Amino acid sequence: MSALVLGHMHPDTDSIISAIAAADLYSKRGLDVTSVAQGAPAPETAFVLERFGLTAPEVVENVAGRELYLVDFSDLAQSPAGMADATVMGIVDHHKLGDITTSLPLEAWIWPVGCTNTVLTNMYDFYGVEIPRPIAGGMLCAILSDTVMFKSPTCTDADKKAVEKLARIAGVDDVMALGMEMFRVKSAVDGASMKDLVFRDFKDFEMNGKKVGIGQLEVVDLSLLDGVKDGLKKEIARVKAEGRHSVFLLLTDIMKEGSELLLASDDPSVVEKAFGVPVSGDSVWLDGVMSRKKQVVPNFEKAFK
Repeated sequence: MSALVLGHMHPDTDSIISAIAAADLYSKRGLDVTSVAQGAPAPETAFVLERFGLTAPEVVENVAGRELYLVDFSDLAQSPAGMADATVMGIVDHHKLGDITTSLPLEAWIWPVGCTNTVLTNMYDFYGVEIPRPIAGGMLCAILSDTVMFKSPTCTDADKKAVEKLARIAGVDDVMALGMEMFRVKSAVDGASMKDLVFRDFKDFEMNGKKVGIGQLEVVDLSLLDGVKDGLKKEIARVKAEGRHSVFLLLTDIMKEGSELLLASDDPSVVEKAFGVPVSGDSVWLDGVMSRKKQVVPNFEKAFK
Protein backbone atom coordinates (compact mmCIF):
# COMPACT_ATOMS: atom_id res chain seq x y z
CA MET A 1 0.00 0.00 0.00
CA SER A 2 1.44 3.34 -1.04
CA ALA A 3 2.40 5.93 1.55
CA LEU A 4 0.36 9.13 1.32
CA VAL A 5 1.78 12.59 0.74
CA LEU A 6 -0.67 15.20 2.01
CA GLY A 7 -1.00 18.81 3.13
CA HIS A 8 -3.19 20.55 5.68
CA MET A 9 -6.97 20.93 5.97
CA HIS A 10 -8.67 23.45 3.68
CA PRO A 11 -5.71 23.17 1.29
CA ASP A 12 -4.29 26.20 -0.45
CA THR A 13 -2.14 26.19 -3.59
CA ASP A 14 1.10 25.57 -1.68
CA SER A 15 -0.42 22.60 0.15
CA ILE A 16 -1.75 20.84 -2.96
CA ILE A 17 1.19 21.59 -5.25
CA SER A 18 3.61 20.57 -2.49
CA ALA A 19 1.91 17.18 -2.27
CA ILE A 20 2.16 16.72 -6.04
CA ALA A 21 5.81 17.82 -6.18
CA ALA A 22 6.90 15.87 -3.10
CA ALA A 23 5.21 12.71 -4.41
CA ASP A 24 7.07 13.14 -7.71
CA LEU A 25 10.39 13.62 -5.93
CA TYR A 26 9.88 10.76 -3.46
CA SER A 27 8.81 8.44 -6.28
CA LYS A 28 11.96 9.23 -8.26
CA ARG A 29 13.96 8.42 -5.14
CA GLY A 30 12.41 4.94 -5.17
CA LEU A 31 9.62 5.38 -2.63
CA ASP A 32 6.08 4.13 -3.18
CA VAL A 33 3.92 7.19 -2.56
CA THR A 34 0.69 8.81 -3.74
CA SER A 35 -0.27 12.48 -3.43
CA VAL A 36 -3.62 13.18 -1.74
CA ALA A 37 -5.39 16.20 -0.26
CA GLN A 38 -7.74 17.08 2.59
CA GLY A 39 -10.16 18.89 0.33
CA ALA A 40 -10.94 20.00 -3.20
CA PRO A 41 -8.85 22.77 -4.80
CA ALA A 42 -9.86 26.38 -4.16
CA PRO A 43 -10.42 28.54 -7.29
CA GLU A 44 -6.83 29.80 -7.37
CA THR A 45 -5.46 26.27 -7.11
CA ALA A 46 -7.85 24.99 -9.77
CA PHE A 47 -6.58 27.76 -12.07
CA VAL A 48 -2.97 26.72 -11.45
CA LEU A 49 -3.69 23.02 -12.01
CA GLU A 50 -5.46 23.74 -15.29
CA ARG A 51 -2.84 26.26 -16.43
CA PHE A 52 -0.06 23.66 -16.17
CA GLY A 53 -1.99 20.47 -16.94
CA LEU A 54 -1.78 18.99 -13.46
CA THR A 55 -4.37 16.70 -11.85
CA ALA A 56 -5.87 17.45 -8.43
CA PRO A 57 -4.94 14.82 -5.83
CA GLU A 58 -7.60 12.47 -4.54
CA VAL A 59 -9.34 13.70 -1.38
CA VAL A 60 -8.90 11.59 1.78
CA GLU A 61 -10.64 11.99 5.12
CA ASN A 62 -9.08 9.22 7.24
CA VAL A 63 -5.44 8.09 7.28
CA ALA A 64 -5.58 5.38 9.97
CA GLY A 65 -3.06 2.62 9.33
CA ARG A 66 -1.21 4.54 6.60
CA GLU A 67 2.34 5.81 6.30
CA LEU A 68 2.39 9.58 5.74
CA TYR A 69 4.66 12.26 4.35
CA LEU A 70 3.34 15.64 5.48
CA VAL A 71 3.79 18.83 3.48
CA ASP A 72 3.04 22.42 4.51
CA PHE A 73 2.01 21.54 8.08
CA SER A 74 2.95 19.67 11.26
CA ASP A 75 0.02 20.56 13.54
CA LEU A 76 -2.52 18.01 14.76
CA ALA A 77 -5.29 20.63 14.47
CA GLN A 78 -4.72 20.66 10.69
CA SER A 79 -4.60 16.87 10.35
CA PRO A 80 -7.18 14.37 9.05
CA ALA A 81 -8.93 11.74 11.13
CA GLY A 82 -6.89 8.66 11.98
CA MET A 83 -3.60 10.42 12.74
CA ALA A 84 -3.20 8.51 16.01
CA ASP A 85 -3.05 5.27 14.03
CA ALA A 86 -0.85 6.58 11.18
CA THR A 87 2.95 6.64 10.89
CA VAL A 88 4.59 9.91 9.90
CA MET A 89 7.65 9.18 7.78
CA GLY A 90 8.62 12.72 6.76
CA ILE A 91 7.76 16.42 6.87
CA VAL A 92 8.45 19.23 4.40
CA ASP A 93 7.29 22.60 5.70
CA HIS A 94 7.95 26.32 6.11
CA HIS A 95 5.95 26.90 9.31
CA LYS A 96 6.96 26.48 12.93
CA LEU A 97 7.31 22.90 14.09
CA GLY A 98 3.89 21.79 15.35
CA ASP A 99 2.74 19.20 17.85
CA ILE A 100 2.79 16.08 15.68
CA THR A 101 5.12 13.49 17.19
CA THR A 102 6.58 10.30 15.73
CA SER A 103 7.56 6.90 17.05
CA LEU A 104 10.32 6.50 14.45
CA PRO A 105 13.06 8.78 13.12
CA LEU A 106 11.87 10.79 10.12
CA GLU A 107 13.17 12.86 7.24
CA ALA A 108 12.35 16.50 7.96
CA TRP A 109 12.98 19.60 5.86
CA ILE A 110 11.62 22.65 7.71
CA TRP A 111 13.01 25.96 6.50
CA PRO A 112 12.23 29.59 7.44
CA VAL A 113 11.18 30.59 3.93
CA GLY A 114 7.98 31.91 2.34
CA CYS A 115 6.68 28.70 0.82
CA THR A 116 7.00 24.92 1.11
CA ASN A 117 7.65 24.72 -2.63
CA THR A 118 10.82 26.75 -2.10
CA VAL A 119 12.03 23.97 0.20
CA LEU A 120 11.03 21.37 -2.39
CA THR A 121 12.92 23.21 -5.15
CA ASN A 122 16.06 22.88 -3.05
CA MET A 123 15.28 19.24 -2.29
CA TYR A 124 15.13 18.47 -6.02
CA ASP A 125 18.56 20.09 -6.35
CA PHE A 126 19.96 18.23 -3.35
CA TYR A 127 18.89 14.83 -4.70
CA GLY A 128 19.86 15.65 -8.29
CA VAL A 129 16.36 15.12 -9.63
CA GLU A 130 15.01 17.13 -12.56
CA ILE A 131 11.77 19.03 -11.97
CA PRO A 132 9.14 18.26 -14.64
CA ARG A 133 7.99 21.34 -16.54
CA PRO A 134 4.29 21.20 -15.45
CA ILE A 135 5.24 20.69 -11.80
CA ALA A 136 7.73 23.56 -11.99
CA GLY A 137 4.88 25.81 -13.18
CA GLY A 138 2.71 24.77 -10.28
CA MET A 139 5.54 25.26 -7.79
CA LEU A 140 6.22 28.71 -9.22
CA CYS A 141 2.60 29.74 -8.70
CA ALA A 142 2.56 28.36 -5.17
CA ILE A 143 5.53 30.54 -4.22
CA LEU A 144 3.96 33.61 -5.82
CA SER A 145 0.75 32.87 -3.90
CA ASP A 146 2.32 32.25 -0.49
CA THR A 147 4.67 35.24 -0.72
CA VAL A 148 1.88 37.45 -2.19
CA MET A 149 4.08 38.12 -5.21
CA PHE A 150 7.10 38.82 -2.98
CA LYS A 151 5.20 41.46 -0.91
CA SER A 152 4.82 39.28 2.21
CA PRO A 153 7.33 39.72 5.06
CA THR A 154 7.81 35.95 4.90
CA CYS A 155 9.46 36.26 1.48
CA THR A 156 13.20 35.50 1.37
CA ASP A 157 15.94 35.56 -1.23
CA ALA A 158 15.59 31.78 -1.39
CA ASP A 159 11.98 32.18 -2.57
CA LYS A 160 13.00 34.62 -5.28
CA LYS A 161 15.82 32.38 -6.47
CA ALA A 162 13.46 29.41 -6.59
CA VAL A 163 10.99 31.41 -8.70
CA GLU A 164 13.75 32.32 -11.16
CA LYS A 165 14.75 28.68 -11.54
CA LEU A 166 11.19 27.39 -11.80
CA ALA A 167 10.22 30.05 -14.35
CA ARG A 168 13.06 28.93 -16.63
CA ILE A 169 11.96 25.30 -16.38
CA ALA A 170 8.26 26.10 -16.86
CA GLY A 171 8.86 28.54 -19.71
CA VAL A 172 7.20 31.47 -17.95
CA ASP A 173 8.59 34.78 -19.24
CA ASP A 174 6.61 37.21 -17.04
CA VAL A 175 6.09 35.81 -13.55
CA MET A 176 4.43 38.97 -12.22
CA ALA A 177 1.82 38.94 -15.00
CA LEU A 178 1.10 35.31 -14.16
CA GLY A 179 0.87 36.24 -10.48
CA MET A 180 -1.67 39.01 -11.14
CA GLU A 181 -3.75 36.67 -13.29
CA MET A 182 -3.71 34.15 -10.46
CA PHE A 183 -4.67 36.71 -7.81
CA ARG A 184 -7.55 38.00 -9.95
CA VAL A 185 -8.92 34.45 -9.89
CA LYS A 186 -8.29 34.29 -6.14
CA SER A 187 -10.18 37.58 -5.67
CA ALA A 188 -13.38 36.29 -7.28
CA VAL A 189 -16.27 35.85 -4.84
CA ASP A 190 -19.25 35.59 -7.20
CA GLY A 191 -21.19 32.38 -6.67
CA ALA A 192 -19.25 31.33 -3.57
CA SER A 193 -21.08 30.69 -0.31
CA MET A 194 -20.03 32.49 2.86
CA LYS A 195 -18.82 29.17 4.27
CA ASP A 196 -16.67 28.53 1.20
CA LEU A 197 -15.13 31.98 1.47
CA VAL A 198 -14.34 31.69 5.18
CA PHE A 199 -12.83 28.24 4.74
CA ARG A 200 -11.02 28.99 1.47
CA ASP A 201 -7.81 29.38 3.49
CA PHE A 202 -8.60 28.57 7.12
CA LYS A 203 -6.60 26.97 9.91
CA ASP A 204 -7.36 26.09 13.51
CA PHE A 205 -4.76 26.63 16.22
CA GLU A 206 -4.51 25.69 19.90
CA MET A 207 -3.52 28.79 21.85
CA ASN A 208 -3.06 28.32 25.60
CA GLY A 209 -5.78 25.68 25.65
CA LYS A 210 -8.19 27.66 23.47
CA LYS A 211 -9.22 26.74 19.93
CA VAL A 212 -8.69 29.69 17.61
CA GLY A 213 -9.60 29.71 13.92
CA ILE A 214 -7.83 32.09 11.54
CA GLY A 215 -8.82 32.46 7.90
CA GLN A 216 -7.54 34.69 5.13
CA LEU A 217 -8.91 36.05 1.87
CA GLU A 218 -6.40 37.81 -0.36
CA VAL A 219 -7.76 40.16 -3.02
CA VAL A 220 -6.33 42.70 -5.42
CA ASP A 221 -8.78 45.33 -4.12
CA LEU A 222 -10.63 45.18 -0.79
CA SER A 223 -13.69 46.84 -2.35
CA LEU A 224 -14.36 43.52 -4.11
CA LEU A 225 -15.52 42.19 -0.73
CA ASP A 226 -17.87 45.05 0.15
CA GLY A 227 -20.95 43.10 -0.91
CA VAL A 228 -20.12 40.03 1.19
CA LYS A 229 -18.55 41.54 4.30
CA ASP A 230 -21.72 41.40 6.40
CA GLY A 231 -22.24 37.80 5.36
CA LEU A 232 -18.65 36.94 6.29
CA LYS A 233 -19.15 38.45 9.76
CA LYS A 234 -22.25 36.31 10.33
CA GLU A 235 -20.42 33.22 9.07
CA ILE A 236 -17.40 33.61 11.36
CA ALA A 237 -19.82 34.04 14.29
CA ARG A 238 -21.44 30.73 13.28
CA VAL A 239 -18.03 29.04 12.95
CA LYS A 240 -17.01 30.34 16.37
CA ALA A 241 -20.17 28.84 17.89
CA GLU A 242 -18.99 25.38 16.79
CA GLY A 243 -16.66 25.31 19.78
CA ARG A 244 -13.98 27.91 19.17
CA HIS A 245 -12.93 30.68 21.54
CA SER A 246 -12.27 33.02 18.62
CA VAL A 247 -12.45 33.20 14.85
CA PHE A 248 -10.51 35.83 12.92
CA LEU A 249 -10.74 36.45 9.19
CA LEU A 250 -8.05 38.49 7.45
CA LEU A 251 -9.24 40.37 4.37
CA THR A 252 -5.90 41.19 2.76
CA ASP A 253 -5.53 43.88 0.12
CA ILE A 254 -2.35 42.92 -1.75
CA MET A 255 -2.05 46.31 -3.44
CA LYS A 256 -2.54 48.42 -0.29
CA GLU A 257 -0.40 45.92 1.64
CA GLY A 258 -2.60 45.60 4.70
CA SER A 259 -5.55 43.64 6.07
CA GLU A 260 -8.94 44.27 7.58
CA LEU A 261 -9.41 41.81 10.43
CA LEU A 262 -12.96 40.57 11.05
CA LEU A 263 -13.38 39.09 14.51
CA ALA A 264 -15.74 36.98 16.56
CA SER A 265 -14.25 36.33 20.00
CA ASP A 266 -15.06 35.66 23.63
CA ASP A 267 -12.36 38.23 24.41
CA PRO A 268 -11.91 40.90 21.69
CA SER A 269 -9.20 42.55 23.80
CA VAL A 270 -6.74 39.92 22.50
CA VAL A 271 -6.69 41.83 19.21
CA GLU A 272 -5.44 44.98 20.93
CA LYS A 273 -2.95 42.90 22.93
CA ALA A 274 -1.71 41.30 19.71
CA PHE A 275 -1.48 44.37 17.49
CA GLY A 276 -1.67 47.43 19.73
CA VAL A 277 -4.75 48.69 17.87
CA PRO A 278 -7.94 49.48 19.82
CA VAL A 279 -11.05 47.54 18.78
CA SER A 280 -14.49 49.09 19.11
CA GLY A 281 -16.53 46.82 16.84
CA ASP A 282 -16.22 43.61 14.86
CA SER A 283 -13.38 44.67 12.55
CA VAL A 284 -10.10 46.58 12.57
CA TRP A 285 -7.61 47.68 9.89
CA LEU A 286 -4.05 46.34 10.32
CA ASP A 287 -1.69 48.34 8.16
CA GLY A 288 1.19 46.33 6.73
CA VAL A 289 -0.17 43.01 8.01
CA MET A 290 -0.23 40.44 5.20
CA SER A 291 1.12 37.19 6.62
CA ARG A 292 -0.90 34.92 8.89
CA LYS A 293 2.18 32.79 9.54
CA LYS A 294 4.64 35.52 10.49
CA GLN A 295 2.55 38.51 11.61
CA VAL A 296 -0.74 37.13 12.94
CA VAL A 297 -0.36 33.70 14.53
CA PRO A 298 2.76 34.57 16.61
CA ASN A 299 1.13 37.80 17.83
CA PHE A 300 -2.03 36.02 18.91
CA GLU A 301 -0.08 33.21 20.58
CA LYS A 302 1.63 35.83 22.75
CA ALA A 303 -1.68 37.62 23.42
CA PHE A 304 -3.38 34.42 24.56
CA LYS A 305 -0.66 33.58 27.11
